[in-house]
Amino acid sequence: MSLDATDRRLLAVLQRRGRISNADLAEEVNLSASACHRRVGRLEAEGYIRGYVALLDARKLGMSATIFVEITLSTQADDVLEAFEKAVGRIPDVLECYHTAGAADYILKVVADSTEDFARIHRQHLARLPGVAKMQSSFTLRTVSNTTALPL
Repeated sequence: MSLDATDRRLLAVLQRRGRISNADLAEEVNLSASACHRRVGRLEAEGYIRGYVALLDARKLGMSATIFVEITLSTQADDVLEAFEKAVGRIPDVLECYHTAGAADYILKVVADSTEDFARIHRQHLARLPGVAKMQSSFTLRTVSNTTALPL
């Protein structure tokens, strides 16, 4: 089903303020509370809204290092790709993993509390991933831009 302008306004508000009450959301997008509730339910049922989360501050939780890891596999065989992806999914320090076209096969976003902690993550997890031929890590110096909001 396609999205109309009201659906897009609902999604824009919800991705900025996920805890907004239905009454406040309805007022903000100029709908009745019941119509707003039905639309949000439809957007959830159709998968436009995958879930609701609390965005945590990694630095306040002691995870001050963000590292991007480029990984090249030894082969592109389906069984190797599947084994790699399954293993990456079990590493709690890996926040994101992307299968890419380009120099690297995968790019991982990893958080750690220090360079020593990343060395542990590398030694205990990343270096043991199946099919890895080459790995290159880049530590971030600072975050310039960071959002979870999709452009609607």
